[in-house]
Amino acid sequence: MNNKSHYTLAGVNIDKANEFISNIKPLVSSTFKRGVLTEIGGFAGLFAIDTARYQSPVLVSSTDGVGTKLKIAFMSDIHDTIGIDLVAMCINDIIVCGAQPLFFLDYFATGKLAPDVAISVIKGIVEGCKIAGCSLIGGETAEMPGFYADNEYDLAGFAVGVVERDKIIDGSEISVDNILVGLSSSGLHSNGFSLVRKICFDDLGLSISDNIPELGNRPLGELLLTPTRIYSTTIAHLLKQHKINGMVHMTGGGFQDNIPRILPNSCKAVINIGSWPVPPIFSFLEKKGGIETEEMMHIFNYGIGMILIVPEAEAQDVVFQSQVVGEKAFIIGRVETKAAGEQPVVFKY
Repeated sequence: MNNKSHYTLAGVNIDKANEFISNIKPLVSSTFKRGVLTEIGGFAGLFAIDTARYQSPVLVSSTDGVGTKLKIAFMSDIHDTIGIDLVAMCINDIIVCGAQPLFFLDYFATGKLAPDVAISVIKGIVEGCKIAGCSLIGGETAEMPGFYADNEYDLAGFAVGVVERDKIIDGSEISVDNILVGLSSSGLHSNGFSLVRKICFDDLGLSISDNIPELGNRPLGELLLTPTRIYSTTIAHLLKQHKINGMVHMTGGGFQDNIPRILPNSCKAVINIGSWPVPPIFSFLEKKGGIETEEMMHIFNYGIGMILIVPEAEAQDVVFQSQVVGEKAFIIGRVETKAAGEQPVVFKY
């Protein structure tokens, strides 16, 4: 008689999943801070808001994934950084409202659970939460045989933060002559990887292990997996001493699609091309892919991961204070009056 359960024969190993949860508990609990009320393994995660600290707290939430950057992780068999990307994509979305990150949840789904791979992913998520200053209070691990390709998985993340109602940043105070300060990205972050894979692997025939001289002689896969930068500590530092009228997380859609999400209808952003250093990976893709600069800026972050829109009088000090906490910051443009029929984002060469 076969001593395996019917569910195991169908491809789902409950015991292995339970062992995985047990193994990650110490990792996850290392992110816990004041407010966490539950341990990992329950039906839900509980987090108490410090009502003594906030007068009129508003919860801010976001959910996201890391897209086809996952394919690079599969190809490289490197899984300990992709979790940082997952946290970053969600956290960077909530901090643009002025929110302080509170907690994070993850969803990990795969065809057949490979504990070593899954633990590596969770280690990245834990590291991302520590960088962001939030607690990982729960998640879901789903084993779904026949649904995913062998040795592949999918990720989703969910972040919640809090901000005082009267301190919400929504762009309504942006005005003409405000200055755009750009914070450098760490590279591609987590957008545009379908095009990256086409150029690098389909068009150029490169291997994931190739060392590209113009990209610093690092293995291509390692370079492409550079984690998305998390800006929560920098933003918290700046908000203590500066007026920030708007913030833009530079995700899919680049400059042309993301900046208008925060601009008043009467305003346009004039971006000064050449006012910041463009990382080599973008120049490489631009040249090898035969892509125009403005199209690059519509697909990728092009070296700017976050934009702060601030009063002109504060711009230089915002740059300085960003550099104090380890960010590379640049004045990259200005807000001007938008004429009828004019585009909300204009590039100046």
